[in-house]
Amino acid sequence: MKYHFTFPDRVSRFAKIELSVDGLDGEEVEFCLPSWRPGRYELGNFAKNIRSWKALGDDGHPLPFRKKSKDVWIVSLGGSKSVKVRYDYYCAQPDAGACWIDEELVYINPIHCCLYLPERMHEPCIVHLALPEDYSVACSLDSPSHGIFHAVDFHELVDSPWMASATLQTNSYELAGIQFHIWFHGNISPDWDKILHDFRRFTEVQLQTMGGFPVKNYHFLVLALPFRFYHGVEHLRSTVLALGPAEKLMESPFYDDFTGVASHELFHVWNIKSIRPAEMLPYDYSVENYSRLGYVYEGVTTYYGDLFLVRCGVYSHAQYFDELNVRLQRHFDSHARFHLPVADASFDTWLDGYVSGIPHRKTSIYDEGSLVALMTDLFIRRATSGKASLDDVMLVLYEDFGKRKIGYSESDYIAIVERVCGQSMSDFFVDYVYGTENYETLFVELLDEVGCDLVRKPSLKSNENKFGFRVTSEGSITRVTSVLPGSLAEHAGVGKEDEIVAVNGIKVESNLHELLSGDDGRPEVVTLMTPMKKLKDVVLTPGLSAYYHRYSICPRAYMSDIQRAFFESWLGNN
Repeated sequence: MKYHFTFPDRVSRFAKIELSVDGLDGEEVEFCLPSWRPGRYELGNFAKNIRSWKALGDDGHPLPFRKKSKDVWIVSLGGSKSVKVRYDYYCAQPDAGACWIDEELVYINPIHCCLYLPERMHEPCIVHLALPEDYSVACSLDSPSHGIFHAVDFHELVDSPWMASATLQTNSYELAGIQFHIWFHGNISPDWDKILHDFRRFTEVQLQTMGGFPVKNYHFLVLALPFRFYHGVEHLRSTVLALGPAEKLMESPFYDDFTGVASHELFHVWNIKSIRPAEMLPYDYSVENYSRLGYVYEGVTTYYGDLFLVRCGVYSHAQYFDELNVRLQRHFDSHARFHLPVADASFDTWLDGYVSGIPHRKTSIYDEGSLVALMTDLFIRRATSGKASLDDVMLVLYEDFGKRKIGYSESDYIAIVERVCGQSMSDFFVDYVYGTENYETLFVELLDEVGCDLVRKPSLKSNENKFGFRVTSEGSITRVTSVLPGSLAEHAGVGKEDEIVAVNGIKVESNLHELLSGDDGRPEVVTLMTPMKKLKDVVLTPGLSAYYHRYSICPRAYMSDIQRAFFESWLGNN
C-alpha cells in the first residue's frame, strides 16, 4: 500500500491523500478506515473528517463504490487490477493523538486518516509527503530520502505519527546503545542541558528496572501550544506530547507536567505497546477491543511515571507526594468508587469515553488504577519483607509475554502478582479491583510499613464540608457540579447544574463559602435557578456530619529503621 500526502492549502486544514493499491483481482475490494486509535479506548469515528472520496481504476477512470458502514467503502473493480483512492482529510485537532495543519506545521497521526485493506495489513507501506525542501520531519519510521517513509506493515504505519516543519528544534541522548530524540515545535526556548539531564535520568532508571528496551531508537515529539494544555499519547517507538503554554514550559509547574507525561509515555513502550492484553494482540481497528485490564496498562503506567521520577531524583519526595495526593483526592472525591469497580471502568471506556458521564457512575482507570498499583506494590513489599515489589511483576510480564509477543489475560496478571508476593491475593483483587471496597483501611495499614500516614481533614469550603455539594464559578455564575448522595444538600433539593443565585437574600458572586460559613447553626436559605430556568428556595440546616474531606499521604518526620529502609527502597534516597 502506497500513500501520497499533499498539502496545497494549509489555511483550509485539508490534507489531500491518495492510496494506491495494485495486484487486485475479483469483482470488488473493501477499503477501511480505523474506528479508534490505540491509547484512547473509545470509538473515534475518524471518517467524519473525510470529504470528496473517490476511486480510480487502471486507466484513471472512476470506479463505482458504496458505503458498507460509517468507515468502510466497497469499490467495484470492473476488471481493474489497481485502485487509487483519493480523498481530503480535515486536520484541525491540535492534541497529542490527532492531526493538525497550518502554515508552519504538518502534524499527522496516520491512524486517523490512512485507509487499509484488511487482507493486506501485513504488507509493507510506503508514504510520500510532498513537503518543502527546508522542512525537517520528526518521525520514527525509516526514511531513505526526504519525504519518503517506509513501514514494515500497516500496524507500524499507524503507530508512527509525524511532525514536519522548517522550525523544528531537536536534540538527542544515548543510553545502552539506544538513541533517544527530542523534537519541539512551537514558541519555546528549550533549556537543553536541563532537559537532556532529566530525560536521561528517568530513562536510565526505567531501563534498569525493566532490563532492556524493546526498540533501538525512540522519539519524543513535543507540540508546544500557545495555551494551557496537557496530553500525551504512546507509540512503540515514539510519543506525542501536546503541552502549553509553550513560553512557560521550562517553568514550574509546567516543566513538572512535561517530565511527568514524558516518563509516563516512555514506560508505555513496555506496558501496553509490548506487554499487551490478549484482547488487543493484535489490535482490531474496526471494533471495540474490550478489556478489563485498564488498571494495569494505564493505572500501573500512571503509578510508575511519577515513581521513576522520584527514584532518579528529578522529583523530590515532596513533589512526588504532591502528584500522588492529587490522584488520592480524586479517588475520595468520587462517589463512583462505590458503584463501578476499576476493572469494569476499563471495559466501559468504550461506552462513554473519557468524560465523567452521569453522576457517580464511573471511576478513572488512571487515578484508581494508579492507587491499586500503589497498594499492590506495598502489599508485595510487606509480604516479602522488602525482597520483591511490583517491579518484579512488570519484569515477569515483559519477559514472559512482552518479549514473546504473547497477550496476557486477567488471570495471568493475578497469578504473577501472587507468585511474586508468595501468597494468595484473591481477597485483594475481589475487594479492590473487581469490587468497590473502601481503600481507606488498607491504605492506613500499608502506608504504616513505609513510615507514612493517611491524613484526613474536613474540606475548608463550607458548601462541601457542611452540606455536601461542590460548585464551580465562572464570572458571576456559580453552578453546582456534584451533590454527594445522602448529603444535606441532596435531601434539601440541590441538584447538579443548578445555579446558586443567592444565600439568605444576598446575591452570590464568587463568595459562596463566605455566605455559608456562619457558625451559629442557623438554617441557610439558598436560592437556586434550575436548568429549566425556574427559581426555587431550599433550606440548608447544618448538621453534625462532615462531607467532603481533604486526603493526603504524608511521610513521617520520624521513622523506625525498618520503616526508613522500606521507604528508601520504595522511593529512593534523595
